[in-house]
Amino acid sequence: MDALVSKDENRQRIREVENAFSPSGLQLSAPDRLLIGEGILMKQSRKKWEQKMFFLFSDILVYGSIIVNNRWYKKPKIFPLNEIKLEDMEDFEDAKHQWLICSPHKSFHVSASSDEEKKAWMEHIEDCQHSLLQEQVLQPNLTFAKSWIPDHAAQKCMRCLITFTTTNRRHHCRKCGFVVCNWCSKGRALIQHIDPNKPLRICKICEKADKDKNFRLRGGSDGSWVDSEELSSSDE
Repeated sequence: MDALVSKDENRQRIREVENAFSPSGLQLSAPDRLLIGEGILMKQSRKKWEQKMFFLFSDILVYGSIIVNNRWYKKPKIFPLNEIKLEDMEDFEDAKHQWLICSPHKSFHVSASSDEEKKAWMEHIEDCQHSLLQEQVLQPNLTFAKSWIPDHAAQKCMRCLITFTTTNRRHHCRKCGFVVCNWCSKGRALIQHIDPNKPLRICKICEKADKDKNFRLRGGSDGSWVDSEELSSSDE
């Protein structure tokens, strides 16, 4: 991670980052916002690991796809630091120095080039979150999106175990992140922390869990209402 220390350098670099995402119209300049560091990380997408350019600010984390020579970027994604949590991950043969970034809308794995770089990223993010906590701007009781299991990790539907083919395609349940076939993911549901307005694909197990929960919410066996706080806080 390349760190910036001068306020003047920060303001200039933030303007450069905004221009590098042109013509997306990305607005990053804000009062008291500092660019803490930047660097290339590998991000686990649905099908493979991809290089992304990450920018850590004092209150947000931004990443984008690299277009030309690490100078031009597209498809910026912005995550408020008061809405994310980090989870350390073990090394695997195809993915070392990785950790999980969780947010209400999206969760994903990232991998650094070394253990030192991984620790630097995680420590800087946590330091920024600690500063936000002192300012009392962290969001309590957030529900985080499940990270998607990569396509290559599942040769069969993780619900009915039917083998995937060119016609029996892979899909992802937005509630549990499992790789499932179309037959096992015909259900749709509103997931408030991801998109409160658009019904999203869910697998048959999560659909059944939702129906069971809604049945309990409608009333118990004696017809009385059941307070949602009496139910388990986990629906996934």
